[in-house]
Amino acid sequence: MAGHVIVVDTHALLWWALDPEKLSETARRWTADMERHGGFASAISIWELGIKVRRGKLELPISIEELARRLERAHVVELLPVDTSTWLRSLSLPWDHGDPADRVIVATALIRGVPLLTKDATLHAFKEVNCVW
Repeated sequence: MAGHVIVVDTHALLWWALDPEKLSETARRWTADMERHGGFASAISIWELGIKVRRGKLELPISIEELARRLERAHVVELLPVDTSTWLRSLSLPWDHGDPADRVIVATALIRGVPLLTKDATLHAFKEVNCVW
């Protein structure tokens, strides 16, 4: 594991940033490694969190804008834009899963060729991507 870069799923990003005790022991090791070597998250995770806040399904101690600013200033997790190649990769996944955010996050990990840090069993079941938790 040492020195490996990861893509962090939305919930793992949120927990790492604001509630790290929710991370598994393995996830804590991976995020500690990420703090030393860097990692990635899809910018769609900021959108996903913002939608949950707006719908009343998630309360944050800071605004979504402040969370995004703090993540960017920390220079640990690079928030990757969702570009055309990511959208196209997400469309080409041989996976019957309709959540566009999940598809984009998986595509991001595949494009980068790195593991995906996620607790989500649906993502773990998709064997095309290497998921860790």
